[in-house]
Amino acid sequence: MTSEEFAKYIDHTILKPQATVDDVFSVCDEAIKYSFATVCVNSYFVPFVKKKLKGTSVGAATVVGFPLGASSTAAKCFEAASSILSGANEIDMVINMGLLKMGNIDEAYLDIAAVVEAAHSAKQEVNLKNVIVKVIIETCYLTDGEKKKAAEMVKKAGADFVKTSTGFGPGGAKVEDVALIRKVVGNRFGIKASGGIKTYKQVLSMIEAGATRIGTSSGTKLMEEFLNEGKGI
Repeated sequence: MTSEEFAKYIDHTILKPQATVDDVFSVCDEAIKYSFATVCVNSYFVPFVKKKLKGTSVGAATVVGFPLGASSTAAKCFEAASSILSGANEIDMVINMGLLKMGNIDEAYLDIAAVVEAAHSAKQEVNLKNVIVKVIIETCYLTDGEKKKAAEMVKKAGADFVKTSTGFGPGGAKVEDVALIRKVVGNRFGIKASGGIKTYKQVLSMIEAGATRIGTSSGTKLMEEFLNEGKGI
């Protein structure tokens, strides 16, 4: 794997509540330096990120219903659409975990599908060729059976990725969860491993298990480790 290929797995993330515009700009500079896939921020910062990243290959991603997933569907749809109108081209939404836990699969599915529809409608207003919707299922709270149901819902709802974690729960991405999700969604669907990924070897293990994107606030550290230790992999 080349350094360029490695970099394109990374969603360089800053979602801490105390983040400032200067902090976000610093993350954008790092993402531009290494040509990461995206910078992922809270929705307030989307216009700043879009302006900073203009003319680069780095995308602008934001989170919806984050981090609990318990917002109303209407609120999630509004947040997704307004973020796209403000410049985001990737949306990472959180499922309603309570609905899944209650076994209310139909309503949980409709929550996801509505956000996907809102995102696709908004992209037409700003003439975007593509908007990517990733759905965070927060694996640390789910049984294996619930993980399978969640992954099936995400694919059925027309989203583009299953994402493991918010990074705010008691556990993050696990190789075995990525492998489980890959078995459910098949070979061509996106999987984003996120939460607690701090070394480039962890990244490689997630990719080997089936991840196609990595969410991390340690993108620069991971890239430097890869360049120093991972050459020739």
